[in-house]
Formats: sequence, C-alpha cells, structure tokens
Amino acid sequence: LCKYKYINKYVFQAKNLIDVMRKSHEARQKLLRLGIFRKVEVVIDTSRGEDALPNGLDVTFEVTELRRMTGSYNTMVGNNEGSMVLGLKLPNVLGRAEKLTFQFSYGTKETSYGLSFFKPQPGNFERNITLNVYKVTGQFPWSSLRETDRGISAELSFPVWKTSQTLKWEGVWRELGCLARTASFPIREESGHSLKSSLSHGMVIDTRNSSILPRKGGLLKIHQELAGYTGGDASFLKEDFEIQLNKTLFWDSVLSASLWGGLLLPIGDKPTSIADRFYLGGPTSIRGFSMYSMGPQSEGDYLGGEAYWAGGLHLYTPLPFRPGMGGFGDLFRTHFFLNAGNLCNLNYGEGPQAHLKKLAECIRWSYGLGIVLRLGNIARLELNYCIPMGVQSGDR
Repeated sequence: LCKYKYINKYVFQAKNLIDVMRKSHEARQKLLRLGIFRKVEVVIDTSRGEDALPNGLDVTFEVTELRRMTGSYNTMVGNNEGSMVLGLKLPNVLGRAEKLTFQFSYGTKETSYGLSFFKPQPGNFERNITLNVYKVTGQFPWSSLRETDRGISAELSFPVWKTSQTLKWEGVWRELGCLARTASFPIREESGHSLKSSLSHGMVIDTRNSSILPRKGGLLKIHQELAGYTGGDASFLKEDFEIQLNKTLFWDSVLSASLWGGLLLPIGDKPTSIADRFYLGGPTSIRGFSMYSMGPQSEGDYLGGEAYWAGGLHLYTPLPFRPGMGGFGDLFRTHFFLNAGNLCNLNYGEGPQAHLKKLAECIRWSYGLGIVLRLGNIARLELNYCIPMGVQSGDR
C-alpha cells in the first residue's frame, strides 16, 4: 500500500520524459527511506503490447525486500565500562513499513533495554507514530550520580511547511542514587524515587548540506517540555533552543556560528530536580573545560543550573598545502574556534532584567585550534589545543 501510493503520487503526475525520470527518482528515494527494501531500481522503457499508448512509457520498480527479521550483536567500551549489545528488528512487521525494534544491553556495571514500535502514515513517511518502553541506567561521575529510568512514551512526528514537528508524552519512574561514598550532601538529598509525566513539543528547521561538517545552510531547534499537569511529582516548564549558521568563504574555508540556551522554571514550591537541570562544559559546548564540570557545585559534585547560554564561532579551512587533495586529505580540516557561555541558577522573583545580568556575569570562554576528521556522515573526531579563560572557582 505504501509503495503504490508513493508511485501514484510522484510518477503519474509527470508530463514528459524528463519529468518521469525526475519523479521516478523521487519515488525511489521515498521507497528507500521506508527502510523495508534492500535495493530499489527503476527501469523506464517505451510502452509495448496491445494496450500500448502512442508516446507511452513503462516505468518498472524492481525492489528487493529486507528479511522479515534481522538481528545484530556488538560490544561497546566507554566511560570505564564494557557492554554487550543485542538487537532484534522486524522492519515490516505488519506489511505497511511498521518497524518493531528491541535492544538489550548487558554491561559490566549496568543493564538496559528498550522496545520500540514505529508506524508511518501510508503514503507519507514523514507522518509517523512511535511507541517506546524502556529501562535505561546512566552514571554521571561529574555529579557522583547514578540514575535509572523506567518509562513509556508516545511520539507523533509530522511536517509543517519547512519544519519537522514532534509532539510527545512521556511517563518515567526515576531512581536517583549516589555513585560514590564521597558524594556531597546535595546529591544524597536528591537521591530517591520520583515520577515524571510530561508533554513536550519540538520543532526543527534544517537546511544544512551535512550534519557533521556543513558547508552551508542553517539549523534551528526549539524544544518545550511541561511536567506536572498530567500527573507525577515533578512540576516544571523547560525551554531550550539551538541556532547554527554556516557560510562558505574564500579558499574553500567555512565560517560557522552557533548559539544555544535554555531556561528551567519550577512550578509550585518544589525545587527542580538535578535530573532536569542543564549542564555545560566539554567538547560539545565550551571546549577546554571538563565534561559538564562548570557552574553550581558542592564538594566537587556539579549540580547543574536552571538557566544557561553558550555560543561558538568556528573557522574550518583545508590542511596547509592541501596534502591528499581529492582523496583522504579532504576528510581533514583545520579548526579555529572561540567558545563562550554561562550556567547559573536564578531567583525568579527578581525579574527578567536581573536574570540577564546574572547570565552576563562570570562568563567562561575559551579559544584554540586543532584538526577535525570527518568519519563519514556519522561523527567527527577533533584534536584541539584549548586555552580556557574566565575560569571561576570550582570549574574543572
């Protein structure tokens, strides 16, 4: 059903041969995005047979479907832990591109699992529903915190104009505990069980030509989360955003500017949880500082903040003298950067002007240079020399 709707929508609206070729390619790309075919080929020929029309064309889609069930096995090592990950996927479980996925991770310290059901609208893959059941355990050594989440969620995704919209409900039972005997008193005070039920909305506009090392285009992400009105004992309103702009300059160089920030507003008299606050620092935000190791802290345990902002200015250029040009050398870029930001808690009785003043005080920033290696369209590896500035007492 999905297949026929895609072909009908694209191919049968064509008015000439060039249009047929273009729309057949678009239909092929849509079919591949369904994730149920291993291979899709298009054959265009003149119409033949008794019912052939003058100037008619035969368009044939030859597809090779995936197996009804696939499995995977891999091992991961990181964060002082080794784990074995088993996966099971049914890519077309009900015959209309529905996907059922199960993943089980057994580690030397923690065990996690997740079951996900994905269903697209027939003929419109961008409109889909996802249901999740999961148990995830994480260790956060910068806060001497261990968190176990057991939850369910339902997510609706759909396009509106040039944006991707997501509506989500999530109910999660959270268990917080101390990771070390030396955990500070605020961490011990946060330990225990809580139930969060929240509604969230996300919007994304992405015109970048690549998500790893873009050369042009921009990104806008806006996310809101409201907890407490559908049950649970966590009550807050959380807003955060991200903006990124990329521009190609002379000599094959690229200038990239980004800005992101967030605000967490408690609802009622109960303070916000350490599991919901923002964290800042590390290679994904302000380079030169340890991962999430800046801002409010107690005895070396970082407690997160209720408001933050961060920005970055990056200049990417080819390697000096262009070694390996046209081949392996093009995967490397020289990287010059300037990062800045701040993280703090707010007194919500003081007003917006006082909030902005507090976020403008004690700004941490860093600058430096390095080399970036693009690993396909999956990730990037950076080797940087960083000079941190504006370091405050307690920052790492």
